[in-house]
This record gives sequence, structure tokens and C-alpha cells, in this order.
Amino acid sequence: MSQLSYLEKLLDGVEVEWLTVSEVFNLKNGYTPSKSNSEYWTNGEVPWFRMDDIRENGRILNDSLQKISSGAVKGGKLFPANSILMSTSATIGEFALISVPHLANQRFTSLTIKDSHINTFDIKFLFYYCFFLSEWCKKNTTMSSFASVDMEGFKKFLIPLPCPDNPEKSLAIQSEIVRILDKFTALTAELTAELNMRKKQYNYYRDQLLSFEEGEVEWVTLNTVANIKNGKDWKKLGPGSIPVYGSGGIMQHVDTFAYDKPTVLIPRKGSITNIFYVDEPFWNVDTIYYTELNLDKIIPKFFYYFMTTIDMMQLDTGSGRPSLTQAILNEIKIPLPTIDEQARIISLLDKFDTLTTSLQEGLPREIELRQKQYEYYRDLLLSFPKSHSNEVA
Repeated sequence: MSQLSYLEKLLDGVEVEWLTVSEVFNLKNGYTPSKSNSEYWTNGEVPWFRMDDIRENGRILNDSLQKISSGAVKGGKLFPANSILMSTSATIGEFALISVPHLANQRFTSLTIKDSHINTFDIKFLFYYCFFLSEWCKKNTTMSSFASVDMEGFKKFLIPLPCPDNPEKSLAIQSEIVRILDKFTALTAELTAELNMRKKQYNYYRDQLLSFEEGEVEWVTLNTVANIKNGKDWKKLGPGSIPVYGSGGIMQHVDTFAYDKPTVLIPRKGSITNIFYVDEPFWNVDTIYYTELNLDKIIPKFFYYFMTTIDMMQLDTGSGRPSLTQAILNEIKIPLPTIDEQARIISLLDKFDTLTTSLQEGLPREIELRQKQYEYYRDLLLSFPKSHSNEVA
């Protein structure tokens, strides 16, 4: 029997009950402890998750990049292990399954299975179904200073429970769906691990190429070679093909550009580790700066590569949401080898970059194909029939 036929047989005639997110989960908001209290951020032992954790380490996590002290925990209560984090503001729709007790910043909503459903659902099944919740979130946002999800609608989003009258069979179906999807994600994970090793090699060579002996090159402050420019609101612009950048990346496309020369975008607030090189017309919002560069002294791509070596979190001035000020950025020391040497370094790093990012060849291409295969089976396995009366408004 082919795998496709097996899947069809597995789901054939299965009855489904649809439950809302608020019926299945307890919901809690994340938060950021006060940055003014250094004790909260010194020798921390409590995992505290941010968007960077998902970007760097994937969607199934057992540790965080940053930790807080137990004294920073409100009421001494952590989010339970085997909870799902869903980003419901700023960068919308990112999610992860966390296998340890933890906390998260205010961009996340924590979803923990209610006691009444702890023996009804496989948490991994719910994790995989969160892709559809994620897609719904991206289409149901409100805009103020930053995007946020319609939480009333979020609570009403529907989740399928196969075979509700036969808990044993229901869990068996959920478990089999999880087993099949785990198989595909494991294949992708192996390729991704190899790609990450190549990226580490790339970072090593990048740092070597951009390290200079004392007196070898001139070092200047950033404001000597770059004018930092603020972004502006985009919501009154018409639709078009010009990308709109925020600190999380491309947010939208409009019909007007703010700048049309090669530049480096540096976040002002939010995901401050995201540095972008852009060589096409673009618009940038107020969460990210663009730079006007002195081309007589520095090549934009060289400036970009060097800025990716800077630990931006060390420059964070925000008490809650991570922030970078122009005053702090302007004091960053920038090396100025000759223009010819900058071009040589760019040529070498471009080649390494292609090996680790190109979707036309090598591992990135293979990962993309595996991901498409996974998405096909995920949609097949999790697309349960839904009556019109069960549609989310």
C-alpha cells in the first residue's frame, strides 16, 4: 500500500468535533522583566524565550538564548512544559513547542492544554495544527504602533478532535499523524543541521576576513561613513511592488519608495539583530533605520558584512522592547581597508554566502524541496472536513 493510500485509509470516515482555542487551551501573555533591575538578568536560570530563539534554533525548543532569575518571575509562576508559544504582536504567527517550564517576552501568547483535555489531545498534534492558526493570525491583525492579532477571534479559532467518542482511537490517529510528520521534519532537520555547520564555517571565515591587525587599516566611527535615516509610516501608501521593511523583514509591498540606492538597514526596535542589505527601491517603517553611505570610503556590501559581526544585543538600550539609538550606533568603530580590498573581501564572502543561502543549489535547495513535501502531507493529514456552521468568523 502506498503512503498516500495509507493516509487516505487512516482518515477515511473519521468523525470530527471542532473545539475553540479557548476550550482547549489556557492562554497567558508573556512579559519582559524590568531591564533596570540587573538582578533579574544576572546568573539567570529560568528560560525566557524571544523571537530570536525560534529563528536560531527552530520550533521545538528545550532551552533559551537568554535567561532570567527566579526573582523576575511574576507570582513565581512559569508557563508549564509542553506549552506552545505563538507570536501575536509585531512579527505575527511564529510558533514553537517548549518542552521545559519557561517564560517568554510580551510578543508571545502561551497556549497550555487545559486539564480537561490533557488526555484528549497529543500536544505534538496540536503543535502541527498550529500552522493553520499561524496562517489565520497573519490574516487577522490590527495595526496601531505595531501589528497585533485579533485575540477575540484567536480564542474562537477551531481545532479538530478526530473520533471524539473514542478517545483511544482519537489519540491513535493523532499519534500516527504526528509520527508521519515527525519523519518528514527529521529529514529536514538533518539537512538543516548540516547547513548550520556550513554557516558556522562561513561566520568563522567572515570574522577572519574582517579582523585587522592594529595599524593595518584606519578605523573610524560609523557616522564618518554613514548617515542614519529614520523610517516612516507606510499605511497611507498604495499597493505596489516596492517592499516595506520593518525590523522583522518585509512586511508589505507599496507603490512608493523611501530610498533607491544600495544601503544597509539597521533595526531601531524589535528584532535588533536583523541586519539587511538592500540594493533595490524600498520603504522602511519607524522600527528600522536605513543608511546613506559615503561611497568614496566604503562599499555598501562591505559595510553590511561588517555590521553582521556586531553583537547588537550588547548595544540594546530598551527597558522592555529591544532598542538601538542613533547615538549608540554612530559610535561603532568601522574598519576602512582600501576600496580594492573591500571588493576582494566582498567577492569571497559572497561565494560563501551563496553556498549557505542560495535556493538554486546545494543544501538550501534540498531543504526547500523537503519542506514542500512536508507541507503537502501536513495539509493532507490535517485538513479535516468542517461544516459551514463551524467556520471561524
